[in-house]
Amino acid sequence: MRPDLRQTLLAALSRDGAATSDFDLNPELKLPPDRVLRPAAVLVPIIVVRDHPQVILTKRSPRLRHHPGQIAFPGGKQDPGDPTLLDAALRETEEEIGLPRANVEILGELPCHETVTGFHVTPIVGLIRQPFEPRAEAGEVSEVFQVPLSHLLDIANFHVESRIWQGQRRYYFTVPYGPYYVWGATARMLRALADRMAV
Repeated sequence: MRPDLRQTLLAALSRDGAATSDFDLNPELKLPPDRVLRPAAVLVPIIVVRDHPQVILTKRSPRLRHHPGQIAFPGGKQDPGDPTLLDAALRETEEEIGLPRANVEILGELPCHETVTGFHVTPIVGLIRQPFEPRAEAGEVSEVFQVPLSHLLDIANFHVESRIWQGQRRYYFTVPYGPYYVWGATARMLRALADRMAV
């Protein structure tokens, strides 16, 4: 593993940062102060392929009830059997893409992210120690793919778009890559990483 990549990521993750949400670009939206958020965690898995760092992402199954076909990090809600959010992220990642938890070096966390679906998501950044063969869990994941980290760290690749949501126009980040339309919570968390790395 390239020591410069590890050190750069560790330095970025050690910087202070505010929590993010799907409502960042919509300050006029007032959220109920008594809302209850469910804990969840995702893994931001970085693997070096021929000296080029890549981020592994998934395309959710079109058969899923929530966010079908969207691009996401592997991960999910914390179950009663998960002692910590890290355990939840690693368990879900192993289930969704076949990445053994022992093959991940955890570097740190990004600020928590609140989603429109009521989750309080902790993004956990990890380096993959050894090459592995991704295995998409058919019930949840239709595709596992990689995006160059350099693309996701370039602020110029992020755009703000909008659509009507619950009768109001909602703005959100996107960071497209080839045929993959990365937007919403995933793009917002990636933008948080890009902002930290740009300092």
